Amino acid sequence: TMPSIFSYQSAEVDWCEGNFEHSTVIAEYYNTEWAPRTSQASRACARIELCSHKLSLLLAGIFSTYFHMTLSYVGQLLDELSILWTLAVAYAFWYPRIYFPKCIKSRKHFFWLSGVTTVISTLMSFIKPAFNAYVLNCIAFHLLYLTWRELKKCNDKRVHRMAAVMVVWWVLAISSWISDRWLCGLWQAINFPYFHSFWHVLIAMSLLYCCPLVIYFDVTYEMPSFKPKLGYWPSDSWPVVVPYVALEEPHKQC
Repeated sequence: TMPSIFSYQSAEVDWCEGNFEHSTVIAEYYNTEWAPRTSQASRACARIELCSHKLSLLLAGIFSTYFHMTLSYVGQLLDELSILWTLAVAYAFWYPRIYFPKCIKSRKHFFWLSGVTTVISTLMSFIKPAFNAYVLNCIAFHLLYLTWRELKKCNDKRVHRMAAVMVVWWVLAISSWISDRWLCGLWQAINFPYFHSFWHVLIAMSLLYCCPLVIYFDVTYEMPSFKPKLGYWPSDSWPVVVPYVALEEPHKQC
């Protein structure tokens, strides 16, 4: 018989970590433990955020936790679709106007384009949810391309440094994700099948640097009367820091 879509281990994807090794109710213990970290890092890194974006990040963390805890088909869909809608919200509000397609004349029109595209992508996700995970990861390449274009116009060394650190964390994260999917046999043979857990931590670190960059460029375009400045809390000299964006209003000349 066809298993229930809410049943444990009914998902198309089963990560490398062994199931129910540390708990009788949690399928992937370490993946479940680290799943919420991505959304927590995203919320912590930005001082300027939209309520809708906070909600989407919160749901992404909850659904990812539910998916790894149950490995259910519904959990897989909720996990992947929450990421899709989080990205859609970020694109809709923060995508620079200068990169709008020529047929788009305003932010409102871009909202509609983002919404329609997201709805279509959501419907397609029901056809092959496992493939959706690869597509979502590929969106990172578009974000890297946009970052590269913005860096070409920016001479601030802090911005270039933050972008470089972001890319390093992302490369480590995607390497861990791919390694868990493609080299699972190797990691199980040496009893170390935890690279997907590493992905959660590493992608959270990458987002910790990505969010201030996005806000920095958004302020540059949308709030030209302010001068954005990247900073690190508690200090630039600390080995572990939280990046942030400070707004400096330039002195007006009489």
